[in-house]
Amino acid sequence: MSEGIGFFGVTIIVLVIAIVGGAITTVQQGTVSVITMFGKYRRVMYPGLNFKIPFLEIVFRRISIQNQSIELQFQAITNDQANVNFKAMLLYSVIDQTEETIKSVAFKFIDFGSLMQTLNRTVEGSVRGFVATKRQNEILALRRDITEAVKENLDADLKSWGYHLIDLQLNDITFDETIMQSMAQVVASSNLRAAAENEAQALLIRKTKAAEADGLSIKISAEAEKIASKLRGEGIALFREEVAKGMGKAAEEMKTAGLDTSFILFSMWTDAIKHFAENGKGNVIFLDGSNEGLDSTMKQMMALSRIEQSKR
Repeated sequence: MSEGIGFFGVTIIVLVIAIVGGAITTVQQGTVSVITMFGKYRRVMYPGLNFKIPFLEIVFRRISIQNQSIELQFQAITNDQANVNFKAMLLYSVIDQTEETIKSVAFKFIDFGSLMQTLNRTVEGSVRGFVATKRQNEILALRRDITEAVKENLDADLKSWGYHLIDLQLNDITFDETIMQSMAQVVASSNLRAAAENEAQALLIRKTKAAEADGLSIKISAEAEKIASKLRGEGIALFREEVAKGMGKAAEEMKTAGLDTSFILFSMWTDAIKHFAENGKGNVIFLDGSNEGLDSTMKQMMALSRIEQSKR
Protein backbone atom coordinates (compact mmCIF):
# COMPACT_ATOMS: atom_id res chain seq x y z
CA MET A 1 0.00 0.00 0.00
CA SER A 2 2.79 2.40 0.83
CA GLU A 3 4.51 1.51 -2.41
CA GLY A 4 1.33 2.38 -4.36
CA ILE A 5 1.04 5.69 -2.55
CA GLY A 6 4.71 6.45 -3.25
CA PHE A 7 4.35 5.75 -6.98
CA PHE A 8 1.22 7.90 -7.19
CA GLY A 9 3.01 10.74 -5.43
CA VAL A 10 5.91 10.59 -7.85
CA THR A 11 3.49 10.61 -10.76
CA ILE A 12 1.74 13.65 -9.39
CA ILE A 13 5.03 15.47 -8.95
CA VAL A 14 6.10 14.62 -12.51
CA LEU A 15 2.78 15.86 -13.88
CA VAL A 16 3.05 19.10 -11.91
CA ILE A 17 6.56 19.67 -13.17
CA ALA A 18 5.46 18.94 -16.75
CA ILE A 19 2.51 21.29 -16.45
CA VAL A 20 4.57 24.08 -14.93
CA GLY A 21 7.37 23.53 -17.48
CA GLY A 22 4.89 23.59 -20.33
CA ALA A 23 3.33 26.78 -19.01
CA ILE A 24 6.61 28.67 -19.03
CA THR A 25 8.21 29.63 -22.35
CA THR A 26 10.85 32.10 -23.47
CA VAL A 27 10.75 34.22 -26.64
CA GLN A 28 14.13 35.27 -28.01
CA GLN A 29 14.97 38.93 -28.54
CA GLY A 30 14.25 40.03 -32.12
CA THR A 31 11.40 37.56 -32.56
CA VAL A 32 7.76 37.15 -31.60
CA SER A 33 5.69 33.98 -31.27
CA VAL A 34 2.20 33.51 -32.67
CA ILE A 35 0.03 31.37 -30.37
CA THR A 36 -2.97 29.31 -31.51
CA MET A 37 -5.42 27.21 -29.52
CA PHE A 38 -7.47 24.49 -31.17
CA GLY A 39 -6.05 25.71 -34.51
CA LYS A 40 -7.31 29.28 -34.10
CA TYR A 41 -5.23 32.38 -33.53
CA ARG A 42 -5.20 33.41 -29.88
CA ARG A 43 -2.45 35.93 -29.14
CA VAL A 44 1.16 37.10 -29.68
CA MET A 45 4.00 36.50 -27.25
CA TYR A 46 6.78 39.10 -27.21
CA PRO A 47 10.47 38.69 -26.25
CA GLY A 48 11.15 37.55 -22.70
CA LEU A 49 9.50 35.16 -20.26
CA ASN A 50 5.89 34.22 -21.15
CA PHE A 51 3.21 31.88 -19.82
CA LYS A 52 0.81 29.77 -21.85
CA ILE A 53 -1.80 27.15 -21.18
CA PRO A 54 -0.02 23.81 -21.32
CA PHE A 55 -1.10 21.37 -24.04
CA LEU A 56 -3.72 23.82 -25.34
CA GLU A 57 -1.86 26.93 -26.51
CA ILE A 58 0.58 26.02 -29.26
CA VAL A 59 3.38 28.13 -30.72
CA PHE A 60 2.22 28.27 -34.35
CA ARG A 61 5.13 30.27 -35.74
CA ARG A 62 8.12 32.28 -34.59
CA ILE A 63 8.51 35.48 -36.62
CA SER A 64 11.71 37.50 -36.83
CA ILE A 65 11.24 41.25 -36.55
CA GLN A 66 14.85 41.94 -37.56
CA ASN A 67 15.98 43.05 -41.00
CA GLN A 68 16.17 40.17 -43.48
CA SER A 69 17.81 39.93 -46.89
CA ILE A 70 17.59 37.58 -49.84
CA GLU A 71 19.56 37.40 -53.08
CA LEU A 72 17.59 37.09 -56.31
CA GLN A 73 18.70 35.96 -59.76
CA PHE A 74 16.57 36.23 -62.88
CA GLN A 75 16.62 37.09 -66.57
CA ALA A 76 14.79 39.66 -68.70
CA ILE A 77 14.53 40.40 -72.43
CA THR A 78 14.90 43.89 -73.90
CA ASN A 79 12.82 45.44 -76.65
CA ASP A 80 15.45 44.42 -79.23
CA GLN A 81 15.48 40.79 -77.99
CA ALA A 82 18.66 40.85 -75.92
CA ASN A 83 18.88 38.63 -72.83
CA VAL A 84 19.88 40.48 -69.66
CA ASN A 85 20.89 38.66 -66.47
CA PHE A 86 20.22 40.34 -63.14
CA LYS A 87 21.45 39.73 -59.60
CA ALA A 88 19.59 41.67 -56.93
CA MET A 89 19.71 41.98 -53.14
CA LEU A 90 16.41 42.61 -51.35
CA LEU A 91 16.41 43.99 -47.78
CA TYR A 92 13.10 43.97 -45.91
CA SER A 93 11.60 43.68 -42.42
CA VAL A 94 8.30 43.38 -40.58
CA ILE A 95 6.54 46.75 -40.54
CA ASP A 96 6.00 46.79 -36.75
CA GLN A 97 5.11 44.55 -33.82
CA THR A 98 1.40 45.32 -33.68
CA GLU A 99 -0.99 42.39 -33.45
CA GLU A 100 -2.58 42.99 -36.85
CA THR A 101 0.82 43.15 -38.58
CA ILE A 102 2.05 39.97 -36.89
CA LYS A 103 -1.17 38.14 -37.81
CA SER A 104 -0.75 39.22 -41.43
CA VAL A 105 2.86 37.99 -41.53
CA ALA A 106 1.95 34.69 -39.86
CA PHE A 107 -1.07 33.69 -41.94
CA LYS A 108 -0.59 35.27 -45.42
CA PHE A 109 1.73 32.48 -46.59
CA ILE A 110 1.77 28.81 -45.73
CA ASP A 111 5.52 28.88 -45.08
CA PHE A 112 8.64 31.02 -45.52
CA GLY A 113 9.53 29.34 -48.83
CA SER A 114 6.26 30.51 -50.36
CA LEU A 115 7.05 34.09 -49.32
CA MET A 116 10.52 33.93 -50.92
CA GLN A 117 9.12 32.49 -54.14
CA THR A 118 6.50 35.23 -54.32
CA LEU A 119 9.10 37.95 -53.68
CA ASN A 120 11.36 36.56 -56.38
CA ARG A 121 8.57 36.35 -58.96
CA THR A 122 7.26 39.81 -58.07
CA VAL A 123 10.67 41.47 -58.49
CA GLU A 124 11.33 39.49 -61.65
CA GLY A 125 7.99 40.52 -63.15
CA SER A 126 8.54 44.21 -62.39
CA VAL A 127 12.03 44.17 -63.89
CA ARG A 128 10.91 42.29 -66.99
CA GLY A 129 8.03 44.70 -67.53
CA PHE A 130 10.40 47.68 -67.36
CA VAL A 131 13.22 46.14 -69.42
CA ALA A 132 10.85 45.00 -72.17
CA THR A 133 10.28 48.64 -73.14
CA LYS A 134 14.01 49.51 -73.38
CA ARG A 135 16.84 48.70 -75.79
CA GLN A 136 19.99 46.87 -74.75
CA ASN A 137 22.22 49.96 -75.05
CA GLU A 138 19.98 51.78 -72.53
CA ILE A 139 19.90 49.17 -69.77
CA LEU A 140 23.21 49.83 -68.04
CA ALA A 141 22.45 53.55 -67.79
CA LEU A 142 18.99 52.86 -66.32
CA ARG A 143 20.06 50.91 -63.21
CA ARG A 144 18.59 53.54 -60.86
CA ASP A 145 15.38 53.85 -62.90
CA ILE A 146 14.87 50.07 -62.86
CA THR A 147 15.39 49.98 -59.10
CA GLU A 148 12.91 52.80 -58.49
CA ALA A 149 10.28 51.18 -60.72
CA VAL A 150 10.59 47.84 -58.88
CA LYS A 151 10.49 49.52 -55.45
CA GLU A 152 7.32 51.37 -56.35
CA ASN A 153 5.50 48.16 -57.29
CA LEU A 154 7.02 45.90 -54.65
CA ASP A 155 6.57 48.11 -51.59
CA ALA A 156 2.79 48.13 -51.93
CA ASP A 157 2.66 44.31 -52.12
CA LEU A 158 4.97 43.90 -49.14
CA LYS A 159 2.85 46.23 -47.02
CA SER A 160 -0.20 44.08 -47.71
CA TRP A 161 1.78 41.08 -46.40
CA GLY A 162 2.96 42.93 -43.27
CA TYR A 163 6.47 43.70 -44.50
CA HIS A 164 8.32 46.89 -45.37
CA LEU A 165 10.87 47.23 -48.21
CA ILE A 166 14.07 48.79 -46.87
CA ASP A 167 16.28 48.62 -49.93
CA LEU A 168 16.66 46.96 -53.31
CA GLN A 169 20.00 46.84 -55.09
CA LEU A 170 20.79 45.57 -58.58
CA ASN A 171 24.31 44.33 -57.93
CA ASP A 172 25.04 42.82 -61.32
CA ILE A 173 23.65 43.38 -64.81
CA THR A 174 25.18 41.25 -67.56
CA PHE A 175 24.33 40.30 -71.13
CA ASP A 176 24.88 37.08 -73.07
CA GLU A 177 28.46 36.43 -74.22
CA THR A 178 27.68 37.23 -77.87
CA ILE A 179 26.18 40.59 -76.92
CA MET A 180 29.09 41.37 -74.59
CA GLN A 181 31.54 40.73 -77.45
CA SER A 182 29.59 42.95 -79.84
CA MET A 183 29.37 45.70 -77.21
CA ALA A 184 33.14 45.44 -76.69
CA GLN A 185 33.64 45.81 -80.45
CA VAL A 186 31.36 48.83 -80.52
CA VAL A 187 33.31 50.42 -77.66
CA ALA A 188 36.63 49.62 -79.34
CA SER A 189 35.52 51.09 -82.67
CA SER A 190 34.15 54.16 -80.87
CA ASN A 191 37.48 54.62 -79.11
CA LEU A 192 39.36 54.24 -82.42
CA ARG A 193 37.10 56.81 -84.05
CA ALA A 194 37.61 59.21 -81.13
CA ALA A 195 41.37 58.67 -81.33
CA ALA A 196 41.34 59.35 -85.09
CA GLU A 197 39.28 62.50 -84.59
CA ASN A 198 41.62 63.70 -81.87
CA GLU A 199 44.65 62.97 -84.04
CA ALA A 200 43.09 64.84 -86.97
CA GLN A 201 42.31 67.79 -84.73
CA ALA A 202 45.87 67.78 -83.43
CA LEU A 203 47.26 67.66 -86.98
CA LEU A 204 44.97 70.50 -88.03
CA ILE A 205 46.09 72.57 -85.05
CA ARG A 206 49.76 71.88 -85.81
CA LYS A 207 49.37 72.83 -89.46
CA THR A 208 47.33 75.91 -88.59
CA LYS A 209 49.93 77.06 -86.08
CA ALA A 210 52.73 76.36 -88.58
CA ALA A 211 50.91 78.36 -91.26
CA GLU A 212 50.34 81.20 -88.81
CA ALA A 213 54.01 81.10 -87.87
CA ASP A 214 55.07 81.14 -91.54
CA GLY A 215 52.73 84.02 -92.27
CA LEU A 216 54.00 85.93 -89.28
CA SER A 217 57.59 85.23 -90.32
CA ILE A 218 56.92 86.48 -93.86
CA LYS A 219 55.21 89.56 -92.47
CA ILE A 220 58.12 90.28 -90.15
CA SER A 221 60.62 89.70 -92.98
CA ALA A 222 58.66 92.03 -95.28
CA GLU A 223 58.52 94.72 -92.61
CA ALA A 224 62.24 94.31 -91.97
CA GLU A 225 63.01 94.49 -95.71
CA LYS A 226 60.82 97.55 -96.00
CA ILE A 227 62.65 99.27 -93.17
CA ALA A 228 66.02 98.13 -94.56
CA SER A 229 65.18 99.46 -98.02
CA LYS A 230 64.09 102.74 -96.53
CA LEU A 231 67.28 102.99 -94.54
CA ARG A 232 69.39 102.08 -97.59
CA GLY A 233 67.63 104.74 -99.63
CA GLU A 234 68.15 107.29 -96.91
CA GLY A 235 71.80 106.25 -96.69
CA ILE A 236 72.33 106.60 -100.42
CA ALA A 237 70.61 109.98 -100.38
CA LEU A 238 72.79 111.13 -97.51
CA PHE A 239 75.88 109.75 -99.24
CA ARG A 240 75.06 111.63 -102.43
CA GLU A 241 74.32 114.75 -100.44
CA GLU A 242 77.67 114.52 -98.70
CA VAL A 243 79.45 113.79 -101.99
CA ALA A 244 77.80 116.80 -103.55
CA LYS A 245 78.82 118.97 -100.61
CA GLY A 246 82.38 117.69 -100.81
CA MET A 247 82.60 118.25 -104.56
CA GLY A 248 81.14 121.73 -104.17
CA LYS A 249 83.66 122.62 -101.51
CA ALA A 250 86.50 121.15 -103.57
CA ALA A 251 85.37 123.07 -106.64
CA GLU A 252 85.33 126.34 -104.71
CA GLU A 253 88.86 125.71 -103.41
CA MET A 254 90.15 124.93 -106.91
CA LYS A 255 88.60 128.12 -108.23
CA THR A 256 90.30 130.02 -105.44
CA ALA A 257 93.58 128.35 -106.42
CA GLY A 258 92.99 129.26 -110.10
CA LEU A 259 92.61 125.64 -111.28
CA ASP A 260 90.07 124.12 -113.64
CA THR A 261 87.26 122.32 -111.84
CA SER A 262 87.31 119.58 -114.44
CA PHE A 263 90.44 118.32 -112.69
CA ILE A 264 88.13 117.04 -109.91
CA LEU A 265 86.26 114.90 -112.40
CA PHE A 266 89.55 113.63 -113.79
CA SER A 267 90.75 112.73 -110.31
CA MET A 268 87.50 110.89 -109.57
CA TRP A 269 87.83 109.08 -112.88
CA THR A 270 91.33 107.84 -112.12
CA ASP A 271 90.34 106.84 -108.56
CA ALA A 272 87.47 104.82 -109.96
CA ILE A 273 89.82 103.01 -112.39
CA LYS A 274 92.24 102.34 -109.54
CA HIS A 275 89.37 100.96 -107.40
CA PHE A 276 88.24 98.69 -110.25
CA ALA A 277 91.76 97.35 -110.63
CA GLU A 278 92.27 96.69 -106.93
CA ASN A 279 88.88 95.11 -106.23
CA GLY A 280 88.02 93.48 -109.53
CA LYS A 281 89.10 89.98 -108.37
CA GLY A 282 90.07 88.85 -111.85
CA ASN A 283 87.07 90.32 -113.65
CA VAL A 284 87.78 91.90 -117.00
CA ILE A 285 86.78 95.56 -117.34
CA PHE A 286 87.06 97.22 -120.76
CA LEU A 287 87.86 100.97 -120.70
CA ASP A 288 88.54 103.28 -123.56
CA GLY A 289 92.02 104.60 -122.72
CA SER A 290 92.44 106.79 -125.82
CA ASN A 291 92.54 110.56 -125.70
CA GLU A 292 89.23 110.73 -127.50
CA GLY A 293 87.65 108.38 -124.97
CA LEU A 294 88.98 110.42 -122.07
CA ASP A 295 87.74 113.64 -123.66
CA SER A 296 84.29 112.12 -124.22
CA THR A 297 84.09 110.86 -120.65
CA MET A 298 85.14 114.22 -119.23
CA LYS A 299 82.52 116.03 -121.26
CA GLN A 300 79.80 113.65 -120.05
CA MET A 301 80.80 114.05 -116.41
CA MET A 302 80.92 117.85 -116.76
CA ALA A 303 77.47 117.79 -118.33
CA LEU A 304 76.12 115.78 -115.45
CA SER A 305 77.75 118.19 -113.00
CA ARG A 306 76.07 121.17 -114.68
CA ILE A 307 72.71 119.42 -114.59
CA GLU A 308 73.04 118.79 -110.86
CA GLN A 309 74.04 122.41 -110.27
CA SER A 310 71.11 123.73 -112.32
CA LYS A 311 68.74 121.52 -110.24
CA ARG A 312 70.11 122.96 -107.01
